[in-house]
Amino acid sequence: MTASTPEASSSQPLGQPEQEQAETTARKRVLLAKPRGYCAGVDRAVITVEKALDTYGAPVYVRKEIVHNKHVVETLQDRGVIFVDETDEVPEGALVVFSAHGVSPAVHEEAERRNLRTIDATCPLVTKVHQEARRFARDDYDILLIGHEGHEEVEGTAGEAPDHVQLVDRPEDVAKVEVRDPSKVIWLSQTTLSVDETMERVDQLKERFPELRDPPSDDICYATQNRQVAVKAMAAECELVLVVGSQNSSNSKRLVEVAVQAGSDAAYLIDYAREIDEKWLEGVTTVGVTSGASVPDILVLGVIDYLAERGYGEVEEVTTANEKITFALPRELRQAMSDVR
Repeated sequence: MTASTPEASSSQPLGQPEQEQAETTARKRVLLAKPRGYCAGVDRAVITVEKALDTYGAPVYVRKEIVHNKHVVETLQDRGVIFVDETDEVPEGALVVFSAHGVSPAVHEEAERRNLRTIDATCPLVTKVHQEARRFARDDYDILLIGHEGHEEVEGTAGEAPDHVQLVDRPEDVAKVEVRDPSKVIWLSQTTLSVDETMERVDQLKERFPELRDPPSDDICYATQNRQVAVKAMAAECELVLVVGSQNSSNSKRLVEVAVQAGSDAAYLIDYAREIDEKWLEGVTTVGVTSGASVPDILVLGVIDYLAERGYGEVEEVTTANEKITFALPRELRQAMSDVR
């Protein structure tokens, strides 16, 4: 009797912590990546179009999408922005804004021939890559541009030095590269790529060209890197990661890939909370949420609200960097705004 008493008395308190632990384990939560959403270049581009509307009135023409986000584009269209694929669709003498992704010199020349008034909203970090392409072309280097074929940024950068640039997109492209002098080769990259994917391609290129030079400074933009680092920090704890961003957003698509590579069971790219499939949430206790660099935070808040309605009321922010970078508006717009005052 005396021997069984301690066992009986100790069995009571043991069960309670186990129950609490089970409840804690099953508690639904959201890990919210920070930084996420708008980078300085996107913020500058969107504000540029908004200020152009305020200064000049509608319509304002924009070549391509100002940034790769469906919600932003539709919102600006509602305010009187007309998006076109090429400058020859803009009425002669009208105002056209060049998108954050940059354009080639040929586009600038075409706009000048048609007497278009232009505002260049190219992200300064993209402009830096353009300057690097021009510099190394002047020095007669072969330039290996790592990026995705057909992306507007790649087209703009390659257009700076078409006779010197070769695009390297997929692994099989590495074998196709031909250079004139293996000691005068440099690689540049699209700013919105996955850091890991880019360095994998660089390593492959260096196997063929050991003297391949690195860019003078990092081409992949700070915001792209920061968002990928934040996703890596939380993905292993998540059964599901939701990336808010559009299908044509390169940096948003990379976040989906990074999330899975970093340990999440699944990751999906969505524009709006309404696109979430309820089946994705089955058996999921921890959902990671982030957004691409061209996504306004209102869309992320919509996802948080959607998840809260389904029991994911606990939100924990995972912070890996604090971004304080800002870019001045384009010079031509600042001048026009000053003249209006």
